Amino acid sequence: MFADREDAGRRLADLLDEREETADLVLAIPRGGLPVGGEVADRLRAPLDVVVASKVGAPDNPELAVGAVAGDGSAWWNEDLLSYLDVGDDYLDREREREAAAAREKVSLYRGGDPLPDVAEKRVVVVDDGVATGATARACLRQVVAGGAERVVLAVPVGPPNTLSELEAECDAVVAVESPEAFGAVGAFYRDFAQVSDEEAATYLRDGGGGAP
Repeated sequence: MFADREDAGRRLADLLDEREETADLVLAIPRGGLPVGGEVADRLRAPLDVVVASKVGAPDNPELAVGAVAGDGSAWWNEDLLSYLDVGDDYLDREREREAAAAREKVSLYRGGDPLPDVAEKRVVVVDDGVATGATARACLRQVVAGGAERVVLAVPVGPPNTLSELEAECDAVVAVESPEAFGAVGAFYRDFAQVSDEEAATYLRDGGGGAP
């Protein structure tokens, strides 16, 4: 469906153009969201930056995400899964604090210790290379909304219809190039889905998108 993340970003930018979406700021979810976000920021002539969330794993299965937490503590929890696994509040409070710190560390890594940009009263487009469960995107969107953004749009190249529909409750609009019913993993829709290193991701951030920083 997409040659690589840059191709996906250009096609996503085309769709945002068609829908006449504008932005004061484009926030990419690292690492894979940065190549996509770079293309979107260039097209919308907006600065490019990051918004980071860290997934919270289940007590006995860290690979099973029960939620995600952004650097400011904004969180999304899979309530059905938490109930099924009987996860206690003590565990969630502890993991929320730990993963929020991890998200802040990643922000510091990308931004050289600088704080995240102020989103108050800004039109913000949040970009990733795709969504599956949407856990990380939810936490990131909640941070941007809590920051007082005027309009928040989630823009992704691909995601399953049910997840995209659920994410509409977290922001003002969701824009996706493709939403196939048969959905396995985000990487299945890319010919080249090589992992993006921290160093490579940081180069996109240093370029800063198409607007003034």
